[in-house]
Amino acid sequence: YGNQNNDWANANVSRQIEDTVLYGYYTLYSVILFCVFFWIPFVYFYYEEKDDDDTSKCTQIKTALKYTLGFVVICALLLLFSFFTDGLAALSFSISSLTLIGMLAAITYTAYGMSALPLNLIKGTRSAAYERLENTEDIEEVEQHIQTIKSKSKDGRPLPARDKRALKQFEERLRTLKKRERHLEFIENSWWTKFCGALRPLKIIWGVFFILVALLFVISLFLSNLDKALHSAGIDSGFIIFGANLSNPLNMLLPLLQTVFPLDYILITIIIMYFIFTSMAGIRNIGIWFFWIRLYKIRRGRTRPQALLFLCMILLLIVLHTSYMIYSLAPQYVMYGSQNYLIETNITSDNHKGNSTLSVPKRCDADAPEDQCTVTRTYLFLHKFWFFSAAYYFGNWAFLGVFLIGLIVSCCKGKKSVIEGVDEDSDISDDEPSVYSV
Repeated sequence: YGNQNNDWANANVSRQIEDTVLYGYYTLYSVILFCVFFWIPFVYFYYEEKDDDDTSKCTQIKTALKYTLGFVVICALLLLFSFFTDGLAALSFSISSLTLIGMLAAITYTAYGMSALPLNLIKGTRSAAYERLENTEDIEEVEQHIQTIKSKSKDGRPLPARDKRALKQFEERLRTLKKRERHLEFIENSWWTKFCGALRPLKIIWGVFFILVALLFVISLFLSNLDKALHSAGIDSGFIIFGANLSNPLNMLLPLLQTVFPLDYILITIIIMYFIFTSMAGIRNIGIWFFWIRLYKIRRGRTRPQALLFLCMILLLIVLHTSYMIYSLAPQYVMYGSQNYLIETNITSDNHKGNSTLSVPKRCDADAPEDQCTVTRTYLFLHKFWFFSAAYYFGNWAFLGVFLIGLIVSCCKGKKSVIEGVDEDSDISDDEPSVYSV
């Protein structure tokens, strides 16, 4: 009787823990939906209206709310799914839709940043003194061209239209070069440049570390995807794997670290922070694009508020996609963790001339009985709909392809200019204060 009460109490406590975890997921994912579909769009449109000096603050808020209403409608349409199923499925469908967008952002920015960031750290930037010498030579050459064109009108004759256009182009070029000269002179004499030069060996070490981590992720992701291609239940199941047939380093390491709290959480935090840093590097190198149209550049000290909001939204969606990325890297850990279940094995005994049964522990996998292995809530959110899982699977192959392309491009590119992203900003004058920063 006492054992039955203990079993009932344990089951009750287990149910309470599961409900607490579920409510935690509801809360956190609801915050994500609020930020993506209301808060970030509202602030973005508010700053768009703020650029107009004649608009009052009340009008800015009304206009921002009007445009934000469209995003709220999209969120409502996604959540309408709850009328036909339950709240968990509705939330899962909404989050999976955002995760799919996050996958596209990860393919575009994270995959390229994983190769660009370490190689940029290893190669470093060009010398400010050498760039200034080259710039001085360009200034002298442009000034000679200007003098040659102006000499044609010394006798009072008007310049032909062709020479006028050329003169205007050379004068604009001269202004750009002189602006570049001022930037180079400032950077060359800056103590920050000298400090960064002293840290050059440390940057190389970090670059080597980042490229080794990137190769570890790529190898683990490739083996996991190959395992799904060879041993999964097919596209209709979302490429679910029955057991781990091709082991990868992270899939073996995370369940092992789970036995010593909180080592697995520390490693997951490191993985997430790595994805954030590489994503930011990719966004800074590529910029924010909508298909083939560049919307914003990410510039040190001169990034617009709208670009910062886009950056926050992209990083939020990429972090959201990280949940599935970790599942791809370590499916065993995300699906069952370090759970085991007992299977009975018949053993033939020579002493007793008969068979005996022995219970042997086995790691939980997709073949395990449902009453003996509990699937994690993260896995249920990721695999509620098979078509999302299938899209994530093919997205992982695209991620690997973009990483390899980015690696080749980063290797072929030369060293970056010490003032890259500064002298190209013709839309901001020298007198404008740097009130925005990243």
